[in-house]
Amino acid sequence: MNVVSVHNRYLLRGGEDEVFESEASLLTQYGWQVTPVVEQNAYPDSVSKKIGVALDCVWSRRWYREFGALLERTKPDVVHVHNFFPLISPSVYYACKKAGVPVVQTLHNYRLLCPAATLYRDGNVCEECLVHGLLRGVRHGCYQGSKMGTSAIALMLQVHRRLRTWSKMVDCYIALTEFSRRKLIDGGLPAAKIRVKPNFVLPDPGMREKRGQYALFAGRLVDPKGLPTLLAAWKQLRTAVPLVVIGDGPNRESLELQLKEDPALSEVTYRGRLAHDATIEAMKGARFLVFPSEWYEGFPVTIAESFACGVPVICSRLGSMQEIVADGRTGLHFRPTEADDLASKVEWAWNHPEQMEAMGRGARLEFEAKYTAGRNFYLLKEIYEFAMGSRADRAEIDEEEAVSV
Repeated sequence: MNVVSVHNRYLLRGGEDEVFESEASLLTQYGWQVTPVVEQNAYPDSVSKKIGVALDCVWSRRWYREFGALLERTKPDVVHVHNFFPLISPSVYYACKKAGVPVVQTLHNYRLLCPAATLYRDGNVCEECLVHGLLRGVRHGCYQGSKMGTSAIALMLQVHRRLRTWSKMVDCYIALTEFSRRKLIDGGLPAAKIRVKPNFVLPDPGMREKRGQYALFAGRLVDPKGLPTLLAAWKQLRTAVPLVVIGDGPNRESLELQLKEDPALSEVTYRGRLAHDATIEAMKGARFLVFPSEWYEGFPVTIAESFACGVPVICSRLGSMQEIVADGRTGLHFRPTEADDLASKVEWAWNHPEQMEAMGRGARLEFEAKYTAGRNFYLLKEIYEFAMGSRADRAEIDEEEAVSV
């Protein structure tokens, strides 16, 4: 099969970039032809450039023209879009429609429902745009604290809702969990077009061989990932539990300052941003992973990697996380944002190593059942075939309607 895979990278590399690359690698390993199409975000440094980006985010004439030419050259069986925001724009859907090529769109986040893409604001889950409309997001400046930037995204979303782009131009959506599928349906996307396919781990790192010696946090250092809650929990521990923190982000300086000045955080070691292989090795050395995120999340690859290593996960009882991690079987849940509850779960986990090892074995079995590359290839192939069938059926209906007229 011949696939064109499309992704607008973010300024800071994240999980979506890794999934885009992993899926292309997976398909190539199975002998498929994959043409990656990538755009790189750049921060606009002038008012004119900001206006240009805002207009392109609604409809990029350049991408419509160039993508149409690419489709003519490559003649793909399917186009798989991972992220079109902000530079590629939904115009590529229309280029696909003109060329008669089916479209699959992975929804890594909640961008089609929320200008910030997170359903999160001011330290809390927020569904105001889902319930009351996009102007709520503009009022709060939810996208990077900018009302202008949020207005551009709200305009893009509203224009394409009016054009019925989301329902007519995409043949199949991929939701990463059942939880996110339900939210997307609540937001107006057609239920019949949404399939659930989780992220996966490639290559398989293998099961760890010995009991871990510390707790681990691995992720971006931003408030929505729950770092303040994590540190507050560690200050409350009555048992000395070593914690290793891996990652980078806007809160790095604040974290380093706290670790330097607060003796209550003496058990916390910050290792910075590590290469992927080094992160996996650190994961195998952990007794459990702590994932205290405070937004719904899409599908954290970090959790799937932890399962692959046989490491259980302590996570927030929230959104997709509580669906992925089975409380008492592959990890533990705690009440989101509540440091005292997290501290209680961490102490129990540290003081019950045999039970946590059993959960680690359960996590590995969960990985083998759901998150291997082989299973993901089967699911992806099935989704592409569904999209191709849907586009063929649509073309037949259009032709019959034209003849009747």
